[in-house]
Amino acid sequence: MAIVVHIPTPLQRFTKNQGEVAAQGATVADVLVDLDGHFPGIRERLCDDRGAIRKFINFYLNDEDIRFMDGEKTVLKDGDTLAIIPAIAGGSVA
Repeated sequence: MAIVVHIPTPLQRFTKNQGEVAAQGATVADVLVDLDGHFPGIRERLCDDRGAIRKFINFYLNDEDIRFMDGEKTVLKDGDTLAIIPAIAGGSVA
């Protein structure tokens, strides 16, 4: 099944500067494995050494945060869109 994955700008160096790629998988975890098969090194940027999604990386399945679904075990279907959104922090207090 084809899943459309939106890649944030800082990770596009792994996807040959593509902001959107296709991936295969029945779950979010499967898609991460598939992405790393096509774009080596991307998974280690998204997951910690135990394989869990890093806390500062957010995944949205069709605009819904997977943390409020089944996390990495969230089931996907053909045509779904998965957006990878790194957390943004910083700034200054005026």
